[in-house]
Amino acid sequence: MREGGTHPPAMIDLHYWPTPNGWKVSILLEETGLPYRLVPVNIGRGEQFKPDFLAISPNNRMPAIVDHDPPGGGEPVSVFESGAILVYLAEKTGQFQPKDLRGRFEVLQWVMWQMGGLGPMAGQAHHFRQYAPDPLPYAIERYTKEVNRLYGVMNKRLADRDYLAGEYSIADMAAWPWVVPWKNQGQQIEEFPHLARWFEAVKARPAVDRGFAVGKDLRSTAPMDDEAKKVLFGQTAASTQK
Repeated sequence: MREGGTHPPAMIDLHYWPTPNGWKVSILLEETGLPYRLVPVNIGRGEQFKPDFLAISPNNRMPAIVDHDPPGGGEPVSVFESGAILVYLAEKTGQFQPKDLRGRFEVLQWVMWQMGGLGPMAGQAHHFRQYAPDPLPYAIERYTKEVNRLYGVMNKRLADRDYLAGEYSIADMAAWPWVVPWKNQGQQIEEFPHLARWFEAVKARPAVDRGFAVGKDLRSTAPMDDEAKKVLFGQTAASTQK
């Protein structure tokens, strides 16, 4: 991985900020060994609204990638949405996603589960518990309990297997970063022994450690101040028209 500069042949540009959704992709890139260039997107300062970024991520969210050496050749391919990026890179490399029908969809359904459930619910729990200007007990209870339920789903799933879809896969890379801030989500991980065992097993992987560390210095130079909160939590349709 390199930061800044121009990209050499076969380089992937990773438009990124160190958050759970960003970590999913940096972890997979480290696991696969694909060369990539880090392109920071400071989401607390509105860089996700710049026209050049919106051209590849119209939802004004990171991460996004641009693959300058896509399968089959041709023009660079851009992909936004972290789940789609995981699938793209898994298919590009032939790693961390089975090729047989049953195995592939065993993985994909858990990736979709994370995208549609664990990520949004944990994100809302984190928001209302950490960032809401005024405490909203109903919202805090609602999302904290839903994350608790989703942790229970994972715990049950992992009772008789090492990883969410059998072998280690992009399903685990999708879910793990959203369990990292379990304390901020109001959870006690020791209440979920199978989940806790899985969490530590994934954490112990060298590539996960490297991927989790990508851009770690960015957070220290971009504190979550009032300006950042306004940018992150005050978006409307007008924000996408800039």
